[in-house]
Amino acid sequence: QVQLVESGGGLVQAGGSRRLSCATSGPTFSSYTVAWFRQAPGKEREFVTAITWSGDRATYADSVKGRFTISRDNAKNTVYLQMDSLKPEDTAVYYCASDTLGYGLGQKVSNYDSWGQGTQVTVSS
Repeated sequence: QVQLVESGGGLVQAGGSRRLSCATSGPTFSSYTVAWFRQAPGKEREFVTAITWSGDRATYADSVKGRFTISRDNAKNTVYLQMDSLKPEDTAVYYCASDTLGYGLGQKVSNYDSWGQGTQVTVSS
């Protein structure tokens, strides 16, 4: 069972930056695709970005493309989400998730079988 713990959330002004971390445990972390999702109040959880186990490919939601960057350090069992040019509409609880089932760069909640508890990011205008 993969365990994931997010950190780095907080309050940031519009136009600012924030880096989230997702620390994982599990003997084969480096074999998994890892993704970030987010959920705003009253809305469904939505895909943000995902990265392959090797880090050679990533995919992004159109709403964050060019502003967010996902990366991973398998030696540290950690995945990062660098968020730049933040907007108030980026306010949400951010979750990291791992795919041990082999969906690749899936964008559906159902493609991921392990989830962290989430970290709140609030962007003020």
